[in-house]
Amino acid sequence: MKAKRIFSFFFSVLFVFAFAQNEKDSVKVKWKYEPNFMVGFDVLNAGIGVFSERKLFQGFVSTQLKGNLHAVADAGFEKNSYKKNGYDATVSGGFLKLGSFYMLAYDSENHLNGFYAGGKLAGSFYSQEYRAVPVRGYGGSETSVAFPASTQSSYWLEGTVGGRVQLFESPFYIDVNIQPKYLIFSTKQEEISPMIVPGFGKSSAKFNLGFSWNLAYRF
Repeated sequence: MKAKRIFSFFFSVLFVFAFAQNEKDSVKVKWKYEPNFMVGFDVLNAGIGVFSERKLFQGFVSTQLKGNLHAVADAGFEKNSYKKNGYDATVSGGFLKLGSFYMLAYDSENHLNGFYAGGKLAGSFYSQEYRAVPVRGYGGSETSVAFPASTQSSYWLEGTVGGRVQLFESPFYIDVNIQPKYLIFSTKQEEISPMIVPGFGKSSAKFNLGFSWNLAYRF
């Protein structure tokens, strides 16, 4: 009788241990990240730059973390000028955006096809030069002054709403999105707010809206 109890206890412990190990393994599999990447380039703004003063080159890298949650990083370079209301300014520099998005609706056969929304924190480090800044001269006359090139930085919050669709059965995708932006902080030269921020656009107002049309490739 005693031996029977010992064997029963022994096999019960083995069963509990095996069950717990299976649960542990299933959790590990459930939370395991498998490397996957999608790389895209904004062909729309790059093409528009051929016919305008604004030269904007930007791309992104995204990865599916878990389920419908994706991490994304954008990087780019912009060169532009501002000539309005007596100002004559030029800027050029790079920018970086880091954030994530969530697939709100997707194709049951391909979870990368669908619509998404998310947000990013962005920053730009650039060179600006004021060739003319309007000032009021002697007797109320209008004149302007110039300032040498300087290095500045700006930071903003950016939302993203867009969609992705696979091109036939290929690893290529079309990714289109709009980006509402809110400028948080900018350094100033001679207490003058920047006219243009690379990656953000014209910064005469705190709010701005961007748009991109990307051709992407999934690895």
